[in-house]
Amino acid sequence: MSDNVITLGGGCFWCLETAFNTVDGVVSAYSGYSNGHAENPSYEAVCSGNTGHTEVVQVTFDPERLSLRQVLEIFFALHDPTQLNRQGNDVGTQYRSGIYYHNDEQLNAAKDIIKEIEDTEIWPNPVVTEVLPLENYYQAEDYHQDYFTNNPQNQYCNMVVAPKLAKFKKTFASKLKSSE
Repeated sequence: MSDNVITLGGGCFWCLETAFNTVDGVVSAYSGYSNGHAENPSYEAVCSGNTGHTEVVQVTFDPERLSLRQVLEIFFALHDPTQLNRQGNDVGTQYRSGIYYHNDEQLNAAKDIIKEIEDTEIWPNPVVTEVLPLENYYQAEDYHQDYFTNNPQNQYCNMVVAPKLAKFKKTFASKLKSSE
């Protein structure tokens, strides 16, 4: 696996995948499931909370255009890393915050940025993001890929993904792909 691939969990994968795919320097971002004990889990199985998987996005990035540090800064801007096993109304262990690193560089970068976040007290509560080696990754079903783009009338997309994406695009305007 490439050194330029990292796996991130921060709530519903539709939000993370949509945002990362708008960033210049992101080659791809795919929704999936990670670090659970069931092989080839389905969305329904993961949502049951019984597989141990996290909803994740596996991000491949071009380090000439986007650094690992910037990938992690975007990740932490897209979710609340102080909420344990939830993001907003999405509740369950599958929605936990996690960085599933592929190498020591990613481990060290994750530890560094979490320490900085805690030292600057950006959040009133402690960061609960788990930082673990990637044990496994299963790409989610095809209908989850580009979900927001393909399902713009979905109520969840309108209520949760769209506002989060709008705020993200405003905050990271200089990092967006030119076609955005």
